[in-house]
Amino acid sequence: MNVATPAVKPHYVILDGLRGLAAIIVVLFHIFGVYPDSYQIFHHGYLAVDFFFMLSGFVIGYAYDDRWGTLKTGNFFIRRLVRLQPMVVVGSLLGALFFYSGECSLFPLIAGTPVWKMLLIMVVGCTLLPIRPSMDIRGWSEMYPLNGSAWSLLFEYVANVLYALFIRKFSKTTLFILAFVSAAALVHHGVTAVNGTISGGASLTLSQVRIGLIRLLYPFLAGLLLYRVVRIRQIKYAFLWSGILLIAALAFPAIGNENHLWMNGLYDALTIIIVFPLIVYLGAAGTLQNKTGLKVCKFFADISYPVYIIHFPFIYAYMAFVVNNKPSFSASLPVAALLFICSIVIAYACLKLYDEPVRKWLNKKFN
Repeated sequence: MNVATPAVKPHYVILDGLRGLAAIIVVLFHIFGVYPDSYQIFHHGYLAVDFFFMLSGFVIGYAYDDRWGTLKTGNFFIRRLVRLQPMVVVGSLLGALFFYSGECSLFPLIAGTPVWKMLLIMVVGCTLLPIRPSMDIRGWSEMYPLNGSAWSLLFEYVANVLYALFIRKFSKTTLFILAFVSAAALVHHGVTAVNGTISGGASLTLSQVRIGLIRLLYPFLAGLLLYRVVRIRQIKYAFLWSGILLIAALAFPAIGNENHLWMNGLYDALTIIIVFPLIVYLGAAGTLQNKTGLKVCKFFADISYPVYIIHFPFIYAYMAFVVNNKPSFSASLPVAALLFICSIVIAYACLKLYDEPVRKWLNKKFN
């Protein structure tokens, strides 16, 4: 008996929730990153980006691997653009709105940047085309000086292009070999990184693009391989255990002193190579029957992408507030709490009032 494949597959609810949890941790990581390391509560919060790449590989495989008999490459690209691009525009617009509020010694180029140039960078940012360091208007040589988070979206698009053109056709053996080589490159980068972390990829320079690709390839390939190879078994309390493991991995203190920076880089690499696949497996293996748990996961899932892509303009302004006013840590906590709450509220408002209606209209127009 043949059973028709549903047009829309059910979501992995727990994986959606874990994505939202990781996005919230990123916001907290950036807020506390304004202060000395002793105040940081998520010392490895930057690894959330690598976790996103792994989730992407798993979910893209689940959503599209069995559709290529009828799905055309161009339609796949349109689907991904419709899903991701509308919020990229919002992030760039918010970056422009808050740009001059970030004026401080940390961002030396803001004061001398004319409005026309900022607006030009805003328009370019809406397309997600990266800019060269010579076009920087902030002073950090970012690809997207109005919205620092957008760099990982560029690499997400790279992964989507590679998947549609090549990776989807690879056998499991080929995927395993490529994932193994990519894991070796990740370890090498981790133990040789001058700052003792695998972080990087936000600038359009050869070295930073190389780091971005290293951070992208293993997680994406491993996520896809995990979907194709591993048989998922039901596990009780999967959301609880996977959530605890994710929080623990990202909150783990930095290790190694200035003479042993390689230790922290090795921790980064092994977390991505070993711990993140385990978390994704746990998330995929669980179901939620509890209504409260389902609501929490859905809320986390709803805000995951919006809060990630729009929070950084607020972080820039918060950095300037701290640098210019020099408040004590305790005195600045109310402002930090307000920033955190506003990021979530604004992200949810953007989702419901803009992103979902725009995507619905675009889907009707192009499908």
